[in-house]
Amino acid sequence: MKKSKSKFIFWLITGLISFFMLFSAYFSGTHKVEFAHLGFPNYFRIELTTAKIIGALALLIPQVPGRIREWIYVAFGIVLISAAIAKFNSGYPISGVIEPLFVLTILIASTLYLNRSAKPSGSIKDQPVHA
Repeated sequence: MKKSKSKFIFWLITGLISFFMLFSAYFSGTHKVEFAHLGFPNYFRIELTTAKIIGALALLIPQVPGRIREWIYVAFGIVLISAAIAKFNSGYPISGVIEPLFVLTILIASTLYLNRSAKPSGSIKDQPVHA
């Protein structure tokens, strides 16, 4: 029972993070002017949108090894911190700055949960993830 609960929580959190990143990719891909307001060039918008889609989809594939998942989480963490800094420096309202930080909090909490629910070694890379 406990293992199935952990698996459910794992996939719920993974789905939420993937959903947010896919929505974020869609938004930045379709709102060129908003992205330019942050001060980034258009090629970076395309690159970031592509990376978010690839990362979010990779998280949803059960066969992706835990080590790869860790690095996707690291990359998403960097993206979320960068988004908060860019929004802060571009004059966004505080709610716009807090949004990526809120998702970052979920990302950190999920990483801590995943490490606790992993094998005794405590590393996510050792945790098999099967659908």
